[in-house]
Amino acid sequence: MPTAQSTHGTTDSLYARLAATRSETAVSVILKLRGETCDIDCLYCYEKRKESPGGARITAAQVHRLGNLFAGRPLSVELHGGEPLTASRQHLGAILDELRSQPNVIRVSMQTNGLLLDDEWLDLFDERCPELEIGLSLDGDAFGNSWRVGYDGRPTYPRVVRSLELLARRGRQTGIICAVTPRVLGRAREVIDHLASFHAVSTISLVPCFDGSITKPTAAPHRRQPASRILQQQAVGPVGPEWAITPEQYADFVLEAAAHWVATGTFRRIKLEPTVSVIRRLKGLQTRSCHFSDMKCDHVFTLYPDNRFGSCDELPWPQARLTSLADDQRQSDINSEQLQSPLLQQARSLVEKCVTCDYRDTCGAGCLAVRLRFTQESGDDDNYCAQRMRLIDGTAALLAQPEHPSGMHCTRWRWRPRIPNDMQDVPAFLARWDDPAAARQPAQLRISEHGNINTVGQPGTHEADDLDPHHPQWHDGIEPGVRPMVDALTRGWNAVTYDSCQGHAHDGLPGAEPRLLAVGVLPRNRTEYAHLAARLCGVAERVTHDLPTGYSLQLGRSELTCRTSGRTFPTLDVRLTPANGAGISAYFHGIDGAVRVLVNALETAPPNSADAVCSCNSNPSAEGVAR
Repeated sequence: MPTAQSTHGTTDSLYARLAATRSETAVSVILKLRGETCDIDCLYCYEKRKESPGGARITAAQVHRLGNLFAGRPLSVELHGGEPLTASRQHLGAILDELRSQPNVIRVSMQTNGLLLDDEWLDLFDERCPELEIGLSLDGDAFGNSWRVGYDGRPTYPRVVRSLELLARRGRQTGIICAVTPRVLGRAREVIDHLASFHAVSTISLVPCFDGSITKPTAAPHRRQPASRILQQQAVGPVGPEWAITPEQYADFVLEAAAHWVATGTFRRIKLEPTVSVIRRLKGLQTRSCHFSDMKCDHVFTLYPDNRFGSCDELPWPQARLTSLADDQRQSDINSEQLQSPLLQQARSLVEKCVTCDYRDTCGAGCLAVRLRFTQESGDDDNYCAQRMRLIDGTAALLAQPEHPSGMHCTRWRWRPRIPNDMQDVPAFLARWDDPAAARQPAQLRISEHGNINTVGQPGTHEADDLDPHHPQWHDGIEPGVRPMVDALTRGWNAVTYDSCQGHAHDGLPGAEPRLLAVGVLPRNRTEYAHLAARLCGVAERVTHDLPTGYSLQLGRSELTCRTSGRTFPTLDVRLTPANGAGISAYFHGIDGAVRVLVNALETAPPNSADAVCSCNSNPSAEGVAR
């Protein structure tokens, strides 16, 4: 079977320009129906930190102009705030009528705190826009939600619960946005169980409060400060607010929530974000989340009642402002404003380092608003990127070994997809591996002048016959330099290897990149996967200081696709890589000694433990492999 490394794309593949996408590509517009006006005063509210004038309302005429501006493009609209339900029923009904009259509007949603929701509002939605998607803000249980208060300082939780019960009685579903703050950390299981107990809930979106740079409270709208602003003043200090968390804390919480979501079967009824988006990207599928796709800031817009029109509302304003909405505007005008925006240029520049990142195809470059914030705070966004990698690595482990969730926390196994990575018939190969009596066809083995063994005898990525230890040509089909590792894994560990390469310098071969020594392991089932992953993690720990200088052992999770069925099978790939800046010539010069160290570690590795817990789970300071 062929093996190749993931290819890298361009900045455009991670951040699509509006001017470069076709007319059938959708854009999203957030309608700040009441600006910052809201009937409650959440302590962490980012909209009120903009300290822009509120009180006005977006009109149906503005929505009509918006539809004309994006005529010909699918348009997804979110009614937002402040609080959209502080507009009158008559006014919001006119907005919904206008949206329904526009043929390019493909989706209408509303994010509300839910306090004003009642039967009359739901009757209006049923009549004017029955397909309206309703989202509520609720940060878990009562304690987790305690940053969300009224101006009187009293919690909003009891009133939101009543709205959830109302939605259930009316047969409506809702998505929950749950802000992750210190008041839910360490309690992911309780939070997921609590939110899932409401029958109306169909989606839970876990969003981080990365507000470490907030060092002053929001200005009060009047001379007399409401109780909520006094509470906020008490919570904001010189090193940040009490509700802020770190990227590492967020990753821990999401992974804990995901493991419980899977273990309890909650995934059958409720969608969990960002976990579902990560899973989709791991499977090579697209997602609607701009944090995991190329539809980023150029395709997300915000409109305020005073006609301020700009990019995503999470970007800093007024820098994110592009123009004022006018009758005679065209998309080409918006394109020009985007190209001239210093903020969008800065955001796009952050994507440049993603182009060469191993996680680019899965991560999708993340949220640029958050990355800008971290860059301004500390000079780089490395901590943000690290938590994205952890989410991806942990979720990949959870998918492969859901019965052994401790694998999510391994710091050595990383998601390293191999593209392409397929085999004609994986189940047949596995069955043949364990059946000495199975029929086996003669293999076509040809060797290139550089030592590559495949069906054509050429360097590069080419098909190779899928052999097993019972095949008479088994050893002839394995390149000699990697044969001791394959023998240690197959004979000593009883593991299935689906691919191997001794490494090839390809000196003097124009356009051919060097290939590193690697072995691919195909576990028979989830339990074996977990045990092999834990055991190989232990081997990686043992050889950290034993390998010759300039070598590193890289552990990668990937998937093997069965061409016959299209089904994918989780794999474990072990690769010997250059480390500490070692060049490729030095790598091949001493590779035999490095292989001997690895083989010795494999042959003397302790047997599988009953609980399949890898060594780095008991060693938080364990270093990850080079990436």
